[in-house]
Amino acid sequence: MNLLEVKNLNTSFKIGVGTVQAVRGVSFHVKEAESIGIVGESGSGKSVTMLSVMGLLPNYATITADSLLFDGKELTKMTPKELRALHGSDIGMIFQDPMTSLNPLFTVQNQLMEPLRIHQHMNRAQAKARALELLKLVEIPDPEARLKQYPHEFSGGMRQRVMIAIAIACNPKMVIADEPTTALDVTIQAQILDLLNHLKREMNTSIIMITHDLGVIASMCSRILVMYGGIICEEGTAREIFYDARHPYTWGLLNSIPKIHGDPNEKLIPIHGTPPDMLMPPKGCPFAPRCEYCMPVCREYMPPRTVLNETHAVTCHLMHPKAPKVTREV
Repeated sequence: MNLLEVKNLNTSFKIGVGTVQAVRGVSFHVKEAESIGIVGESGSGKSVTMLSVMGLLPNYATITADSLLFDGKELTKMTPKELRALHGSDIGMIFQDPMTSLNPLFTVQNQLMEPLRIHQHMNRAQAKARALELLKLVEIPDPEARLKQYPHEFSGGMRQRVMIAIAIACNPKMVIADEPTTALDVTIQAQILDLLNHLKREMNTSIIMITHDLGVIASMCSRILVMYGGIICEEGTAREIFYDARHPYTWGLLNSIPKIHGDPNEKLIPIHGTPPDMLMPPKGCPFAPRCEYCMPVCREYMPPRTVLNETHAVTCHLMHPKAPKVTREV
C-alpha cells in the first residue's frame, strides 16, 4: 500500500529577475515501511520537492499538483493548521544542518518535550520521561545529563542524533531526511545511517533520504529516484540504478564514484558543463547540453517517461525504439 502519492508536482519561486521553475511535473510514490532515496546534484530539485509536499516553502513559492496524497489524506486541501498537526504527528523531518535547526536558546529537553506536549498531549512528567527514552533510543551517552544541556554543548554527530530524536518523537509514519550526513565525518556518517536503518526496522517507518551521494543510499534505500533539472530522469530499485542504469545522467553519477577495487591510478570521469538555469530551463531535456549522446530531438522536446518494468522508468529519448543504441561506458 502506498503511504505517499505525488502526482504532477510543480514548484516555482518568484524572484526579482523572474520565476525559478525548481520542480517540473514530478510524480512518485512511497510505500509503507519503504526506504527510498532521492539523488542528484545541488539545484536538481530534491529538497524543494519534499519541502513542497510538507508545505514548508516561503510565501513567494507557488506549488501546484494534481494530487498530494498522504495516508489517504489529500494535502492540497488541508489548512495550514491541519498541516502543522500532520507534520508533528505523522511526518518527521531531519534537516541538513542541526546547528541551525535546533534553537540555541532552549535546552535539548525543552525541544524534545515541545512536540510531545503539543501533538501527544502529554503532561510535563510524561514528556520528560519520553524525552529521556528518545535520547537512549538514538544512543546518546549519559542521557539524563544531556537533557539539561544546550545544542552548542553537543558535537555535530550528537546534534544530528537529537534532530533524529525530535523527528521520531511522535512515532511518525514517514521520516524525511534531508542530507542528514553532509557535515559529518565518514565514521559518524556510518553511525547515523546505521541508526536510521535500526529505527526503520524497530518502528516500521517509511524513510525518504535526500542526498547528492549515491554511496550514502546504496545500503540504505530499496528504491532510488534520480533528479536533474527539476524532473525525475530515472527511477528504479537500487539494483536497477547501480547495475542497469539507462539514463546518461545516471551513468555520469555512477562514473564519478571511486571504485574500491578499481585501479588506484584511474581518473574519475566528470560530468562536463553546468546545471541548467532554472530561470530559463531548456524546452527539451534539461541534461541535453551536457549529454554526449544528445540528439537534435533532445534539445527540442522533453522526453517522455518510458516504463521498462513495474519498478524501472526512464525519461530519455534514447529509450525510443528508433533511437541509436548506446551502452554505458564502465
